[in-house]
Amino acid sequence: MNFLTVSQFSADTQTIIYPVHKENLATQLTFIAEQTSLPVSILTTEVKAEKAEITLFFSAEKRIYVLGLGSEPDSQQIIKAFRTLVFKHKAKVGSSVGVSLQNLPEHWTEFVVNGFILGTYDFGLYKSEARAAIPFFENGTVELLASDSNSELIEKGQKMADTQLRLFTLLNAPSNFKTPQTLASWAMHSGEKYGYKVRVFDSGECQSQGLSALLAVGQGSKSEPEFIVMEYKGEGATRKVGLVGKGVTFDTGGISIKPSENMHLMKSDMGGAAAVLGAIEVAAKLKLPVHVIGIVPTTENSVDGESMKPGDVIQSYAGKTIEVTDTDAEGRLILADGLSYLVKNFQPDVLIDLATLTGSIIRTLGYHAAGLFTTNNELGKKLKRAGERTGEKLWRLPMWEEYADHLKSDIADVRNFSGLPHSQAIAAAKFLEVFVENHPAWAHLDIAGTAYGDTDLATQRAGTAYGVRLLIEFITQLTKENINDKSQ
Repeated sequence: MNFLTVSQFSADTQTIIYPVHKENLATQLTFIAEQTSLPVSILTTEVKAEKAEITLFFSAEKRIYVLGLGSEPDSQQIIKAFRTLVFKHKAKVGSSVGVSLQNLPEHWTEFVVNGFILGTYDFGLYKSEARAAIPFFENGTVELLASDSNSELIEKGQKMADTQLRLFTLLNAPSNFKTPQTLASWAMHSGEKYGYKVRVFDSGECQSQGLSALLAVGQGSKSEPEFIVMEYKGEGATRKVGLVGKGVTFDTGGISIKPSENMHLMKSDMGGAAAVLGAIEVAAKLKLPVHVIGIVPTTENSVDGESMKPGDVIQSYAGKTIEVTDTDAEGRLILADGLSYLVKNFQPDVLIDLATLTGSIIRTLGYHAAGLFTTNNELGKKLKRAGERTGEKLWRLPMWEEYADHLKSDIADVRNFSGLPHSQAIAAAKFLEVFVENHPAWAHLDIAGTAYGDTDLATQRAGTAYGVRLLIEFITQLTKENINDKSQ
């Protein structure tokens, strides 16, 4: 699919899309009427500009779609609207599509392009029946009625979407097609293609490095754990950002086994890893002037005679001992090793971890926002602002010391699970805090409800690539600003 900026649509354009929003709708509809010869009275009757509202007209042997964006849409709503239109109408639009951007703010161009490309995703990864070819996807052209100055925004939208599409496939893949080695291979190929460093520790190297908590979680699986270290350093970089993503490619819960009802969804328990893999790749593709280190500890949490058991005491990279009171609280164990390794070996200015960590955060925030935990007010504000700009929303929850009491152990330095029926997402954050070595600018993002969510484009839940756009927005702004406030 090729994107071109044009001053007028070509004669052979088969489909034209006019996005509209509720602000000054009458003016926008008058413009469409002038461009298409459609009666403004019909447009006014049929078009309400509701979110993702698709209204089809025919004029001069062309399909005319008027696409509603709602009132004051954020970037995610714009992306979703275009993604939905393309996905649902992909077989009808022909090979040449025009999009009028003349009544939209210029910076929306990126989101239009991003949504267009995401709409090409095919959920049927392993279906045996061959799919009919879609001409638009094969060699289609999208003409954007906009100025040439939008070329940088077009390129950014394309590069972001290309990475997101690959992450969709990674997130939606079942565990027999996705192992820790799959994630390691993804990182190595990406690093080779986009010019950043990747090192992968196998289980033997993890043992010699002292990554004991990661190894403990993975000891019940025939697929050995891997520890992925990625490093991108852009030209002119002055800030160093550390990212850690939970990479559990399947989570049975271990001996503390999960109920069977939704266990099949645990193929998505590497959503944090996907966010980190994607953010590193996009930062490299966009050549951002920042130094980013990404750590992905990856493993399966399986059940066999070698699995760690409730009550076991395990070691960690930080040298602290952990009493494992629940083997289904495994994500925080591998993150503990990832966080302490990153702090000790790279000393980042900012440290962020992302994980599909707790059901508690879903019960708190549902599927519309991720939980944000930090004691750094300025960092919290910047992350929340990045979430608002991208539509990948965050909501901050407390990190009070009272919650740390829930993790006291009689026989080890800390226990991994409080056992209490409440505040589990907060307790998980307090556990991770033990392993960040008092880092002054650390944030934990619990993305359990947002990394793998309901979608109107699939019959079941599917991967969202949540966190990639959020992190890229945050990193981009960070290169322009400073974080000075270290107070709670």
